[in-house]
Amino acid sequence: MLTGSSRNIPRLCIMSGDQLQDFASMLRLIATSLCLRCQRVTALPLNLRPCATLSSAENQQTVEELYNLSVDIQKVRKLKGWVLHQRPAYTKEVADLLKDMGASGSIIAGILAVHPEAVLCHPEQMQAQRELWMSVCPNQKDLVGIIEKFPASFFTSSSHHDNQQNNIAYFQSLNLNKRIITKLMASAPQSFSRPVEDNEVMVRTLQQAYQELGGEEANMKIWLQKLLSQNPFVLLKPPEVLRQNLLFLRDKGFSTAELLRLLSKLKGFVTELNPDSMRRTLAYSQDTMGCSEEDLRHIILNCPALLYYPEVILAERFKGLLSAGISMSQIVETPTVMELTTQIVNYRIHQLRTHGYEVRTGSLDVLNGTKKDFEKSYEKLQLRRERPIFNPVAPLKADD
Repeated sequence: MLTGSSRNIPRLCIMSGDQLQDFASMLRLIATSLCLRCQRVTALPLNLRPCATLSSAENQQTVEELYNLSVDIQKVRKLKGWVLHQRPAYTKEVADLLKDMGASGSIIAGILAVHPEAVLCHPEQMQAQRELWMSVCPNQKDLVGIIEKFPASFFTSSSHHDNQQNNIAYFQSLNLNKRIITKLMASAPQSFSRPVEDNEVMVRTLQQAYQELGGEEANMKIWLQKLLSQNPFVLLKPPEVLRQNLLFLRDKGFSTAELLRLLSKLKGFVTELNPDSMRRTLAYSQDTMGCSEEDLRHIILNCPALLYYPEVILAERFKGLLSAGISMSQIVETPTVMELTTQIVNYRIHQLRTHGYEVRTGSLDVLNGTKKDFEKSYEKLQLRRERPIFNPVAPLKADD
């Protein structure tokens, strides 16, 4: 029984050790639950929360209008059901805008099924986006195709509009092709929604690296366009990452010209790397292939992908090639075969063998390339096998 003085002692102070642990666990559980709840709230698009309210019942007008547009309501409910509870919604206005741009009914239904948040965008905001995008993509048919593939890039927050305008103006000042700017806006919208100064810093870093590695000023615009089109997300990486990776490769013995070649061949993915991962993959590749550092540099120049594949993937692909009867010397001679998955390699080897081509004794070049490249090589082998060799000396067969 507590005495008078003990009643004033905080309850936490009189808990046993086990009780304190249980209480701490309970607090952690509550904190975790609150954090998860906060994450779900902040996950909602910023442009939707200030002007839209969540109610317990679905907005029947939205549901009916989506239904009339042949939108898959069940898909919307399953993936983004919260949209159906929002008010106000502008379903008809979105559909009218897309229709006015030339979108068919099925395309409109498809866009709203995968990105129903579009119905929460204010009509004035949508019209402003339309005008903005048409400044770099004046063909409305092409723009509809972009919206179909990247709806979230078009239906964005009005708070990003000024940044989008400034970034478009900046990339146009670099004389970049409108098609490249459009691709950047579609596939990496984050790079346009942030302040233009961030993109200016990264572009300057890329340009400086190109010039310091001996790139010609006259070719820099084309080089930059190709780099950005191949990896639009390069703009979102810290400039320090690019510098660190180039310094690491220089320390590994790559010359200035070779570094420029690597930077171009990696298609901007040099910013996805880091010195630690490259150190591990280079050591593993050299140990597995049993080559010198000079030979390894030559192999990397022919197949830069070896820089960013982790050891587990490299091990699987080396094992797959060797199991198929391919020798290590063949791999060293044609390292680009390492860019193919084991499944693709086995399929292509099987196809080639059915037409009498044995990769164990022939060149691995026929295995390389895209699906289209391989099909062309395969068709040539097929024609060579089916078409008899013409012998000009042999007598021609004639009907009696």
